[in-house]
Amino acid sequence: MMKSLGFLFFITAIFFSSGSATAQNTDLARLEFTYFPQESSDNSFRRVRSFINFPIKLDNGNYLMPGLEYRNINLKYNDPAPFDTDNLDRFQSLEARLVYIHNINDNWRFATELGTQAASNFSSDDLLDDDLLLVASGLFIHKKDFESSVKKRRIVFGLRYSTTTGFPFPLPIFILNKRVNQNISYNLGVPKTSLKYHFNKRSSLQSFLTLDGFYANLQEEIPVATAQGAQVAEDIRMTVILTGLGYQYKFTDELIFYAYSGYTILNDIRLRNSERDDIFTINQNNSFYARTGIKFKF
Repeated sequence: MMKSLGFLFFITAIFFSSGSATAQNTDLARLEFTYFPQESSDNSFRRVRSFINFPIKLDNGNYLMPGLEYRNINLKYNDPAPFDTDNLDRFQSLEARLVYIHNINDNWRFATELGTQAASNFSSDDLLDDDLLLVASGLFIHKKDFESSVKKRRIVFGLRYSTTTGFPFPLPIFILNKRVNQNISYNLGVPKTSLKYHFNKRSSLQSFLTLDGFYANLQEEIPVATAQGAQVAEDIRMTVILTGLGYQYKFTDELIFYAYSGYTILNDIRLRNSERDDIFTINQNNSFYARTGIKFKF
């Protein structure tokens, strides 16, 4: 039983490392910077991420929300390697998506999302078929506000499919977010579990356990010498599990600054072949992690 649960968490973690479900995200726009070095190594990872969503209100409380997201990743790879690392320093992704949110009643909503993403090192300066990925999800969202109280609860569950996972079927989503009282709230689920203390209406501190990472196609195949013989790398995937503390400050109810820092407990960057088998793993030492940004909510 424990092995089955561990396997389920593992495949879900792989899935969510490429991004969380947009349909349950209430952010209109975000700009953030992420950085962490690799311990006992000259390697480092830097990412600039930005996105914008355009909610369009329809009849009966329904919404149509197109959105765009851009990520620019700089992987400084300076460790000795049995292959040429020239095309492993810069990765980019651009995702276009469309979300439809159907208002079932005062407490229930159903959201569907369909998107396509181009994720690659773009070493050939062209867009190739292998760079394109498909993302789709269907989610039920239940929200309850308790009368005469600050207590709130939101549950999100459903299915999400992405061609980056390597699994030919959708994977499950479950998120529970609850405001216990004026000072305490928590989030339980994947990609993030957290416990938050609200100092006041504007500032809060939280402890967290979360997933991060990226996926990208390698436009030019990279020959890799391994113990099993010569192989060819066709994509790169990074999966990180990390824990730490985060601070959030609201300039207004909509404009929010946030900063997180912590330490990775899993730091896994690997090259994979056409069968999605791992053929080379880059330095796995855990390290410091930092992320900061500004977001605008509705």
